[in-house]
Amino acid sequence: MSYERIIFAFFVSLLTVIIITPFIKRFAIKIGAVDRPDKRKVHSKLMPRMGGLAIFIGVAAGAVAMGLFESSIRTISIGAVIIIILGMLDDKFNLSAKVKFAVQTLVACMIASSGLTMDFFSVPFFTDRLELGWLAFPVTVIWIVGITNSINLIDGLDGLAAGISVIGLSTIAVMALTADKILILSISALVIASTLGFLFYNFHPAKIFMGDTGSLFLGYMISVLSLLGLYKSVTLFSIVVPVIILGVPIFDTSFAIIRRLLNKQPISSPDKSHIHHRLMAYGLSHRMTVIAIYLIGVIFSLSAILLSSATIWLSLFILCMLILFMQIIAEVTGLVNEKYKPFTKFYKRMVKKN
Repeated sequence: MSYERIIFAFFVSLLTVIIITPFIKRFAIKIGAVDRPDKRKVHSKLMPRMGGLAIFIGVAAGAVAMGLFESSIRTISIGAVIIIILGMLDDKFNLSAKVKFAVQTLVACMIASSGLTMDFFSVPFFTDRLELGWLAFPVTVIWIVGITNSINLIDGLDGLAAGISVIGLSTIAVMALTADKILILSISALVIASTLGFLFYNFHPAKIFMGDTGSLFLGYMISVLSLLGLYKSVTLFSIVVPVIILGVPIFDTSFAIIRRLLNKQPISSPDKSHIHHRLMAYGLSHRMTVIAIYLIGVIFSLSAILLSSATIWLSLFILCMLILFMQIIAEVTGLVNEKYKPFTKFYKRMVKKN
């Protein structure tokens, strides 16, 4: 696969989505796949969703232009189609969480059954090779299902989920390029191009939402691409890297769990205290909030790239700095609550002592 062919397919995907998205918008409105405003949501009018269908069509068009018909991705492609159908049905009928989880698990089992599994871990300071054995299958399934749902967690503002996905996928593409993994680079390029094309209509003020059709598809593709990169050779930090690439939704979800536990609320209880809500409450506009979260995503992605080639001690240092960075953001924005400021209190005590 030549780089010229990849670049050509990139623009095919980009232009396809730009052309087709208005038609998807009309289709979504016609069948009633719309997002209704409520007290938790930022938008105040009915919005068509199912925009992820345009992203999928863009990827498919680019794959045809690229001539990407490798047998190794046949099962991945079938899984993507099932995920898209699931998302479309959810955008139209609001499926239950149990139904969505069951279908996602089925797709993940299909991928794992094809042989794309994590077989062993290499844990620094402990062992060079920890065989997973029969655990390889369930660990792989959990990985796919978990990351598939990750993008949906950050889909709260115009252009936010799409932009964070582009940043994460670009990181995967850069790492694939440096490691000469052409298949991962090719697929990443198509998904990036299609998502960028969708951003023309999804950035604030959005004309269409990606819906679960888009968030589940993007999460699924990131899970599979990261798994292809880890294939048969899993180290502690190679697992951490894709997690860091998805640092923004994972960070937001982690603190949402902490917030609900400390406030004695059910973990699944919805609220308006996610990172984008808090930044807007802090005084940022809709657009500036999205850009600020993009910058946080870039910091996570650059850290992931550094981690991929860093020494063990430098990797540990980077991870510690990221954890500190997340904690400071949480305290400044009041992500848990206004009283949750353990690091700030510790810092003030240390300053007073000195």
